Amino acid sequence: MDKIIIREAFREDLPVLLQFEKKLIEAERPMDPTIRPGELHYYDIGAFIADPEVLVLVAEADGKVVSSGYGMAKPARPYLDHAEYAHLGFMYTLPEYRGKGINGMIIEKLKNWAYRKGLKEVRLTVYQENDPAMAAYEKAGFKKHLIEMRLPRPAGDQR
Repeated sequence: MDKIIIREAFREDLPVLLQFEKKLIEAERPMDPTIRPGELHYYDIGAFIADPEVLVLVAEADGKVVSSGYGMAKPARPYLDHAEYAHLGFMYTLPEYRGKGINGMIIEKLKNWAYRKGLKEVRLTVYQENDPAMAAYEKAGFKKHLIEMRLPRPAGDQR
């Protein structure tokens, strides 16, 4: 395997990161029928890169960006024993680099960042049907915690 370098994302990485976001959305559309059709964005990646409170990381192999992820503090529910937690997102790795531990390397750096900020917990969301991602996150130490259920309105229901 090529030598992998994990580093903070630069504004110059934006074109590649926008392609990663597009691929991520394409991969998730079959798992979520509520994602609207057409071009859309999950994140404002440029703003995340510029925000000192958000850490956007990329993995490089031989100078090529091959993976991404970000961490940000989010407010916790008021009844929890912590005011904020670290939320991880935008976890994407090019298919030919999957299974090499790169995602785990990014998660480890994001975890360390979160703990240095004094955050007691790290969370992320993943589609239940996304078995490879679930396995990668469990390998990194994450545990299933809460399942969000949905009840779509039946087609033709005019109530």
